[in-house]
Amino acid sequence: MEALRFDELDLYPQILRAIQEMGFEEATPIQCKAIPVVMQGVDVIGQAQTGTGKTAAFGIPLLMKVDPHNKKTQAIVLCPTRELAIQVAEEVRNLAKYMHGVKVLPVYGGQDIVKQIRSLKGGAQIIIGTPGRVMDHLRRKTIKCEEVNTVVLDEADEMLNMGFREDIETVLEYIPEERQTVLFSATMPKPILDITKKYQKDAVNIKVVKKELTVPNIEQYYYDVKRKDKVEVLSRLLDVYDPKLSLVFCNTKRMVDELTNALQGRGYFAEGLHGDMKQQQRDRVMNHFRNGNTEILVATDVAARGIDVDDVEAVFNFDLPQDDEYYVHRIGRTGRAGRTGRSFTFVKGKEVYKLKDIQRYCKTKILAQKIPSMEDVVQVRLEKIMDRIDAIIEEEDLTKMVNMVESQVNESDYTAMDIAAAFLKMALLGEEESAQKSMENFEFGDTGAEEEGMVRLFINIGKKQHVKPGDILGAITGESGMPGKLVGAIDMYDKYTFVEVPREYGKEVLKAMTNSKIKGKSINIEPANQK
Repeated sequence: MEALRFDELDLYPQILRAIQEMGFEEATPIQCKAIPVVMQGVDVIGQAQTGTGKTAAFGIPLLMKVDPHNKKTQAIVLCPTRELAIQVAEEVRNLAKYMHGVKVLPVYGGQDIVKQIRSLKGGAQIIIGTPGRVMDHLRRKTIKCEEVNTVVLDEADEMLNMGFREDIETVLEYIPEERQTVLFSATMPKPILDITKKYQKDAVNIKVVKKELTVPNIEQYYYDVKRKDKVEVLSRLLDVYDPKLSLVFCNTKRMVDELTNALQGRGYFAEGLHGDMKQQQRDRVMNHFRNGNTEILVATDVAARGIDVDDVEAVFNFDLPQDDEYYVHRIGRTGRAGRTGRSFTFVKGKEVYKLKDIQRYCKTKILAQKIPSMEDVVQVRLEKIMDRIDAIIEEEDLTKMVNMVESQVNESDYTAMDIAAAFLKMALLGEEESAQKSMENFEFGDTGAEEEGMVRLFINIGKKQHVKPGDILGAITGESGMPGKLVGAIDMYDKYTFVEVPREYGKEVLKAMTNSKIKGKSINIEPANQK
């Protein structure tokens, strides 16, 4: 099917203006096929993956149909997770930016229901929510659906996998029979077909052909790794490629927890995400990942739904996905917005045959790679140290140091090259030791803190790097989880900063801020004036 421009779809000028502002010009295959059909008002079954643009495929027709002058609920969209509900609501809101009087409201578990009831009283034409919470509001009569003319089931297969079938059916029973029912699902298992038969009339099937699912700018590799060696190989790959943000997929919640602990134990900024976590924890983890405080997110497939972060440079399949289509979902998280991404898959024994099935399904090549050796990792570390040395030579006044080295050369049999090599060796060993060094036995001396019960920390970044006190505060609280109100005085100078924190949090802050970045710049943090 030939690609269509949005201005060929006969849309309201307000919607076209919003689409243009969002940077879209050409509709994706699912949008080309679905928008004209959904706009006809018929029931639709759309088979499409995450990342194909299906939110706009149903969001645009919803906005074309909505009556802005009627404050009552006219459309309900059900999503499997809170993250996806928020994401869908945000995208539909962006599309409705210039449609005066249209209100889009997300409702989900984990958010205060009293607040939601207050928002609902103000009227919302389009409600986007998780099945359980929407059902709760319907029972309380805080969502009234006598005027609802459209219901959308987004990622229906995921909702069924998460045990929402009864909730979905309950919601559908509340909605008037004279309605349009639109269902989107990546796969079409029998339970989905049962729902379509029961709740849809003469539904039109729309499917994105599989060849359009792969992402061309992703380098895909696989490694033959024994289970016991996976953590070590993952660590080496992280060290060699040094991705800005990484997503690591595991098949079970237990494996997510085990791997997260193992990575944290090796000094990586890693956090886990799975369905057993409280919503507050999941929000905190996602915020840390979005703002770069957490560099590695370890997740299950279901928990990763709704993660939409552009800077993911690498995806690791720590466990081979159980479904071919999940492979497409997973690796599609990298290589976004025109960037090149990489995916790394760990397999052993018979799993290699499963990988061949995935390659056939995706019409892609996944190349075998040799596991990086420790020498490769050391080489990368050396290169990083040399980069830092370059920066010091460029930016610092080294006259005093040059005199000391000359003095040492004159007094001993060493050459300047011998001394440089010894310093390089020390730096390399120092890096390894600092990665393993435990803070448990460390005690703060007198750090010169002005306030009693506080310790003063030195950070090698200041005003000349365009850093503000708020950046320092945000980094400390974001990394360590310490409440911001406990942070004491922040004294900023041109090239460094002193900050005071409660003594009992001191070790925690030092540990959390090791290898950290502020405004994209690597920093060093240590106790100030320690005696």
